[in-house]
Amino acid sequence: MKNTFGSALTLTLFGESHGPMTGVVLDGLCPGLPVDEDAIRHELDLRRPSGSISTARREADEFVLASGVFHGRTTGTPLSILIPNADTDSSDYSYGPARPGHADLTAHIKYEGFEDYRGGGHFSGRLTAPLAAAGAILRAPLSAKGIHVGTHIARLAGIPDRPFGDLAADIAALSETSFPVLDPDAADAMRTAIEAARTDGDSVGGVLETAIAGLPAGLGEPWFDTVEGELAHALFAIPAVKGVEFGAGFAIAEMRGSDANDPIACGPDGTPVFLTNNNGGINGGITNGASVVFRTAVKPTPTVAKPQNTVNFVTGENTVIESRGRHDPAVVHRARVAADAMVLLVAADLLTVRFGCGWFRQEGSR
Repeated sequence: MKNTFGSALTLTLFGESHGPMTGVVLDGLCPGLPVDEDAIRHELDLRRPSGSISTARREADEFVLASGVFHGRTTGTPLSILIPNADTDSSDYSYGPARPGHADLTAHIKYEGFEDYRGGGHFSGRLTAPLAAAGAILRAPLSAKGIHVGTHIARLAGIPDRPFGDLAADIAALSETSFPVLDPDAADAMRTAIEAARTDGDSVGGVLETAIAGLPAGLGEPWFDTVEGELAHALFAIPAVKGVEFGAGFAIAEMRGSDANDPIACGPDGTPVFLTNNNGGINGGITNGASVVFRTAVKPTPTVAKPQNTVNFVTGENTVIESRGRHDPAVVHRARVAADAMVLLVAADLLTVRFGCGWFRQEGSR
């Protein structure tokens, strides 16, 4: 059983949806990095449910920095964050009927009946809360090095958002909103679509688009630890993610090579620059200095208030299930924070592998 990701910088996730708490451990951090508790609260706020487009479960997300921080800075030892669960209601969950689209059946097979099934247990999106907290720890030292991560909803229920434009401005704007859409008209239409699905007892999915600006060229490996592979590995850990594509994505297969290739020119300082970005800032598995851009497919929330055929794996009988309880009619907007966190982790890990953890320490820190 493995719940740890990363090479030089690792993240371990633990807890269950209705257990006493969830948590995360970051190991391999440089000592002396500033830890801003307000920044952690901000990331948790962005992930928190909002109104009728989200679940009715409302967690305060109070957190405890249990280790690895002293006088507001990392010590270099494992940094652990605990987030208690308070607003739990397990009465709507029963053991046996497998909810279609959920991990109930596979969890039963994997853990041989000993799993905590309440609210999805260890498979729940609730565990994206400690991911968000970990992302807040990593965002500050990356930003200080000029590396910025931002994600918006590129498409939801068939409604498109505008693409990234001015990356710096767009990433800054996205960091302040819990519904990460760049076009206000698209945001209104998306909210309406989520409300309509909720009214119908159903759910919708969408596509997230992420940009990493400022990553230096030369990160990653050419075969088994490619930048695409590391990012995809991390992103597929997020519940409901079913696809990842880089640059032009699957559309690149329909291009000719002369169109798919990104022309290169000398920039003002002589550094090579790419005039297009069909390859998403990566060539041969290694960053090329352009912004790393990719999209992540998030499926509709599997919990819906409609009858669905399934099996009861305890009795071995066919049955029909109609889910009750508190659930999101869409999770795309909340998954954005988890996506950012995993991307920040991969970026920090790649940089640590390449330059060592001390690369993150700022001048004047001791």
